[in-house]
Amino acid sequence: MNSSNDILSSATTAPNTLPKGLRMNPDLTTSGARPATSAIPDDIDDLLCFSHLRWNFVYQRPQHLLTRAARRWRVWYVEEPIWSDTPGLRVRLAGHQLYVVEPHLPHGTTPDEAIRLQRAMVDQLRAEQRIQNYAVWYYTPMAMLFSDHLHPRLTVYDCMDELSAFMGAPPLLIEQEQRLMHRANLVFTGGYSLYEAKQKHHARAYPFPSCIDYDHFVQARAGLPNPADQQGIVGPRIGYSGVIDERLDLALIDQLVQRRPDWQFVFLGPVAKIQPDQLPKHPNLHFLGMKAYDDLPAYFSNWQAALMPFAINAATKYISPTKTPEYLAAGLPVLSTPVRDVVRSYGGWERVCIAESAEELGARLGSLTTRPADSDGPQLEQFLREQSWENTWQQMQRIMKAQLMVG
Repeated sequence: MNSSNDILSSATTAPNTLPKGLRMNPDLTTSGARPATSAIPDDIDDLLCFSHLRWNFVYQRPQHLLTRAARRWRVWYVEEPIWSDTPGLRVRLAGHQLYVVEPHLPHGTTPDEAIRLQRAMVDQLRAEQRIQNYAVWYYTPMAMLFSDHLHPRLTVYDCMDELSAFMGAPPLLIEQEQRLMHRANLVFTGGYSLYEAKQKHHARAYPFPSCIDYDHFVQARAGLPNPADQQGIVGPRIGYSGVIDERLDLALIDQLVQRRPDWQFVFLGPVAKIQPDQLPKHPNLHFLGMKAYDDLPAYFSNWQAALMPFAINAATKYISPTKTPEYLAAGLPVLSTPVRDVVRSYGGWERVCIAESAEELGARLGSLTTRPADSDGPQLEQFLREQSWENTWQQMQRIMKAQLMVG
């Protein structure tokens, strides 16, 4: 097996050029090396993000926030490693000033060597791209194992989920999160329940629950053409969009689908952490796979209601589903199990129905769709417009700038 020095040194070409394995388009290299503007006390030049989520996975919180961050700074989105026959660092342009960084590690790499390699790759990226006046933004505490030597001007932990409660969570995750909480200058949380848990351990924790790209999803109200793979599913349709994993109550879905054979149940999204053969199978239940973010309004436009059949367990105790405001902006009534943050933020609206059992959900489905679309009046529309990702990012940025001034 090659050592970390072998992999990196053999990739190096000339000073100030990108190494082999760090292939970029010409426009990337010309925008890369630039002097830091450290003379500006409340600003940075680069944001280095460590995430457990692939950039091209479901379009969600990281993408909404970091595409906005890239309007001002260069953003480096470092993903978890990929095991490869051609080790090295791959960087690609994903948007204006936004770069996705993929560490490729050799097959058979030991855990200790993987940490050493990733640490060396992060240092290589910083040196090649002159990342000097920067902040570090964490989605995964596990990245502390190879990034705790960094000395950024600001460290932010954007805690979007209680990852330790998820299926397959690494044994070291709780320990690494404790280290990150100690290191972080700021902690942002993806919901109020999560904030209540984290603020006990950090003096500068701030809640930023699920938000919405209102203008994107309100398109669904215009009566968009039905996507081809949904045209053969004769309504009425109730749908779910998102990752299909251990957070969904499969037994409840199975019972609900059988109780309402007059409804078609449509699920959009990738299956993760569960086997496809674990999914219920019924003639009126349809799993259509992952869809592009831009295509979601067309699917929503041809549903009559939206469903959030989350299990009530440790994995969902702190979630704040982004889909709630997205469904409402699309003009859909929402049927949900009693997730705490859904009940807290949306349970008072007429267009949101909370029920726990398959029997109750099935009974509520008919009455939910007969409620007038404007039953919540202009107050709901105003509420949804205020829950924008743009507003959230502006608030986050103000907090970051204030913290930079403190030093």
